[in-house]
Amino acid sequence: MTKQSQNKPHIESQKSHQSESGSLNAPHLEAFKQVIESRRSVRRFTDTPIPDEVLKDCLRMAMLAPNASNLQQWEFYVIDSEEVKKKAVKLCLGQNAAKTSNRLIAVVARTDNWRQHSKQIIKEYPQQPVPAKVKRYYEKLIPLVYTQDPINALAVVKWGFTTVHRKVKGPVVTPYYTQADQVKWALSNTFLAAENLMLALRAYGFDTCPMGGFDEPGMKKLLGLTRHHHIAMMIGAGERSDNGIYNEQFRFDYDQFVKHV
Repeated sequence: MTKQSQNKPHIESQKSHQSESGSLNAPHLEAFKQVIESRRSVRRFTDTPIPDEVLKDCLRMAMLAPNASNLQQWEFYVIDSEEVKKKAVKLCLGQNAAKTSNRLIAVVARTDNWRQHSKQIIKEYPQQPVPAKVKRYYEKLIPLVYTQDPINALAVVKWGFTTVHRKVKGPVVTPYYTQADQVKWALSNTFLAAENLMLALRAYGFDTCPMGGFDEPGMKKLLGLTRHHHIAMMIGAGERSDNGIYNEQFRFDYDQFVKHV
């Protein structure tokens, strides 16, 4: 398997700095703003295909998203089969964003492979031998935080430990008490990768539509997923059609959401 680090292009220092005039020098800002501000949820696509190499590069960039402890809980199911796509479109309730998409992708979060990925991190860690503190982190702390049991009995133990620790020693990392907590954790990391994917496709001149309206049990069955797989969203992707955007974009006032404390 090719590691992500082996595919990284050389990137020069991109730190911003102030010029002599006092203005902020941000060399990539305009290109970044163009990608962000031109991204829309597109509901209809043309027949223009997304080249395989473009999609592969966009998925590579998606997997560079930040994620907790680098455990990389995401998976991307690219639906290539026309037969499977027809069924998937039906499970997406016949939405045009799915029906007309050139690529239909299920973005999936997993809660069952953190232990395997912890071992893989130790095995593939860039610095060998692996620093002792890194080994302790993945072999001791990660199991403490993520280990679950079928009836959530460990949740009580974890709650008791963290409660006592906060009172006696101060702040402590809040573990994932229940299986539901762990699902939220996996999904929150996977959402970040999904956003990277959509922005990467926009940078290539293609568009996307994230869809939360779908029959998840049916989609999981179609894709052969287990109870440990959780579909964060379906993404339809392709070239924007002239009638692909249904409404003008608007957002509420900035001050409604930003709080300085």
